Amino acid sequence: MPLFGSNFSPKKTPPRKCASLSNLHLLDRSTREIELGLEYGTPTVSLAGQSLKFENGQWVAESGSFTGDHREMQRLRKRNQQLEEENNLLRLKVEVLLDMLSETTAESHLMEKELEELKSHMRRRK
Repeated sequence: MPLFGSNFSPKKTPPRKCASLSNLHLLDRSTREIELGLEYGTPTVSLAGQSLKFENGQWVAESGSFTGDHREMQRLRKRNQQLEEENNLLRLKVEVLLDMLSETTAESHLMEKELEELKSHMRRRK
């Protein structure tokens, strides 16, 4: 005779209620856009008194906001290009110097090895 009983019978779950009680899905598209505010427009941001908007995957200055800074931007772009070229040249120089150092180190090890061989050869002769 089992201690707690042999039958296991869980209670029945109550039926679920309707998934959505909102009637917004019944509205047409234009009404939903008005109700839910789905028309956002282009994103804009203001930084240091200059206004930018996001168009075609890039941030573009709104008309009239960069009029005085256009020459400054071109100067900075030119300077950036010069610095990138200088950086590439310096990287190339470092690479050449490392190659020269490796070659000199290898030659030094060969000379040390030859010197050791000559010393051992001279010791054998004595």
